[in-house]
Amino acid sequence: MIFGFNAPVTAVLKLARVLVALAVAGASPAQQVPKPFSRTEAATRIAEARKIVNPGGVERLEKVKIGGIDQWVSIRGTDKRNPVLLLIHGGPGYISMPMSWWFTRGWEEYFTVVQWDQRAAGKTHLLNDPKAVGPTLNLERMVADAEEMTSWVRRELGKQQIFVVGHSWGSYLGLEVARRHPDWLHAYIGVGQLTDGPESERRGWAFALDAARRAGNSEAVRELEAIAPYSPPGRRVPLTDIYTQRKWLGFYGGAMAHRRGNSAESALADLSPDYTDEEISRIWQGNEFAEPYLLPEVLSLDLTGIRKLDCPLILFAGRHDFNVNSQVAAEWFANVKAPSKRFVWFENSAHLPMTEEPGKFLISLVRYARPIAERAGDTAPAAP
Repeated sequence: MIFGFNAPVTAVLKLARVLVALAVAGASPAQQVPKPFSRTEAATRIAEARKIVNPGGVERLEKVKIGGIDQWVSIRGTDKRNPVLLLIHGGPGYISMPMSWWFTRGWEEYFTVVQWDQRAAGKTHLLNDPKAVGPTLNLERMVADAEEMTSWVRRELGKQQIFVVGHSWGSYLGLEVARRHPDWLHAYIGVGQLTDGPESERRGWAFALDAARRAGNSEAVRELEAIAPYSPPGRRVPLTDIYTQRKWLGFYGGAMAHRRGNSAESALADLSPDYTDEEISRIWQGNEFAEPYLLPEVLSLDLTGIRKLDCPLILFAGRHDFNVNSQVAAEWFANVKAPSKRFVWFENSAHLPMTEEPGKFLISLVRYARPIAERAGDTAPAAP
C-alpha cells in the first residue's frame, strides 16, 4: 500500500517547492490577484490609449465663450490639415462627449473632431448658474449658439468650410445651420434626423403599443393607452406623456436595436477621461434641467417645409429607430433637393448608430463625407 501514495506525495512536494519559491520571491497567489480599478484609474488608462501623439495633431479640452456664457469644447485629431467635423449632440442635454471615447477615435484619423457640451448640458451646465441660464433656453437661442460655435470653429481652426453632424435634438440645430449658412459647410450630416416631430411621435407611440400588445405586457398597454390620443394635431405633447412613450419605446428596441433601453450607451460615460469624478456624478443634471424648456417644443415642429438645401446632405439612419422615426426622415429625404445627397441605412441600429455600429459609421464618414472635402482641397497632401 505504501507505493500507492507515491504519486500524490510527489505532487504535494512539488507544490510545496512552488509555494516556497513564491514566498522567497515575495509573492503569493493571493497577492497576484489584480485589484479592482477605480473610475479614475480606468479613465486614465483610456486617456493614455487614445492620446493624440502625432506631431501634427491636436488635443484640446477648454472653455469657450459662446452666446455670452462659458461652454466646454473638445478638439481632437491626428492631423490638423484634415477636414473639421463638428458633432452637435442630442438631448436636449444628452451629451455625446463622455461616450465618444468609444466611437470617435477612428474618426480622429480622418477628421479633426470638435464637440461641445451645449448650454444647460454636461460640463457646461455645471459651469453656469442655472437661474441665469434657464430664461435663455429657447429654440432660437440654441440655434444661435450652434451658429456661433460653427463660426468659432471655422475661425479657430482656419477652415472656410467644415462638416456638421447633428444627432437627434442636435439634428434640428444642425439642419438650421445648414439652411441658414450653407456656404459654411462641406456637407450637413443628419443622424436620427428630426423632420416631422408630431408624426414621428405618433409612429413611435404606435410601435410601442403594438409591441406591448404582442408581448402581452398589460402594464405597458395600460400606460400607453392612458396617454391616447398621443401627439394629436395642433397640440403639444406634455413632457410626462413623452416620458411614458419613451419608456416603452426604448424597452422594445426603438432606442437601441434589440436592447431594452439605451443604458449600454449611457453607461459608457462613467469611464470618460474628459470628466472628473464629481462631474460624472452630476453628468445628467443638465439633461433633466433642459428637457422641460426645450423638448416638448422641438417635438412639435414640422420641418418638412424645408424642401431645399444649398449644401450637400447626408443622412445616417438606424433601421429600427422609433425614437426619432427613421422612416419619417427617409420620406422627407426623398423630397428634399440638395447639390448632392446620400441616405445610409444602418440595419442593426436604432437611434444610436455611432455606438451600435461604430465600424460602419466610420466607414460611411470616410466613404461619403470626406471625399467632398478632398475635392475641395481640404485634406492633408497624399503620401508619396
